[in-house]
Amino acid sequence: MKRRQFITLLGGVAAAWPLAARAQPKLPTVAFVNGGSSDDSDRVYGVAFRKGLGESGYVDGQNVIVEYHWLEGQYDRLPSLMADLVRRHVSVIATPGSNPAALAAKAATATIPIVFGVGDDPVKLGLVASFSRPGGNATGINFFVQEITAKRLGLFHELVPKAVRIAVVVNPANATSAEPVLQVMPEAAHAIGLQTQMYNASTSHEIEATFDALARDHADALFVAADSFFGSRRVQFATLASHHAIPAAYGNRAFVEVGGLMSYATDVVDMDRQAGIYVGRILNGEQPANLPVLQSTKFEFVINLQTARTLGIDIPATLLARADEVIE
Repeated sequence: MKRRQFITLLGGVAAAWPLAARAQPKLPTVAFVNGGSSDDSDRVYGVAFRKGLGESGYVDGQNVIVEYHWLEGQYDRLPSLMADLVRRHVSVIATPGSNPAALAAKAATATIPIVFGVGDDPVKLGLVASFSRPGGNATGINFFVQEITAKRLGLFHELVPKAVRIAVVVNPANATSAEPVLQVMPEAAHAIGLQTQMYNASTSHEIEATFDALARDHADALFVAADSFFGSRRVQFATLASHHAIPAAYGNRAFVEVGGLMSYATDVVDMDRQAGIYVGRILNGEQPANLPVLQSTKFEFVINLQTARTLGIDIPATLLARADEVIE
């Protein structure tokens, strides 16, 4: 082959490279936003979310890209994060388990689809027009934080009937989750003869300080409000509760799995799976406006029997029979 012919051929191939690159389809990008930490949350919630995506025909890295954004309890990062996601035109924003993230996403965009998981009424929060016909760019799952609070307190009272002074810790940085607990607890506690004292914690240091404070205040037991940041610090909670020998009730079974005494809550892992399914359906062409808001139907009452023994708690057989799972 003559030199001139070779150069001409090489130039033609080089010119074709950009066309070939442009011809490759761009994978849709899903932004998964969670208030907790990547240390362990990815293994629990990320896996469940990917399972749901798989049920709708999507596999991360093959026909979809999932970006994970772990807030580490720093909810003040949400406005800038959402602005960046909107600027980059991600395909879907998923916020299962985080009221603040859902509200920040809704405030940032009226066009990018949002799949949420919220513990409060999504209509009251302004996320949707109604449960059956969301009507906008958001839909998802409602998992009943306010309704479950009184039920969890009642079960806790049955488990530790001699505990009267109940310390309640909430995360003020997650106001939409903290406020329902603050509203429900005084009345629910009064109805069964209990006293409550509220404590705030938004960082790991403040969690530790809270345990020091409730020890000084001679609290009989601890009630931990549901919060994704608290969930990411569950080992810290369980360790400190053990150190202070204080019985504690949590809003997530994951606390009990690492040594917490008891939990009563909706199945949040299943909620993440359902969110993944909805994201997949949206990627397949369905509109959030037409996907009804789901309501959690799976509830779990879990007891750690070893922790109860360590605390000297004799669990009534009737209560053990009502538990969905007893961890030895």
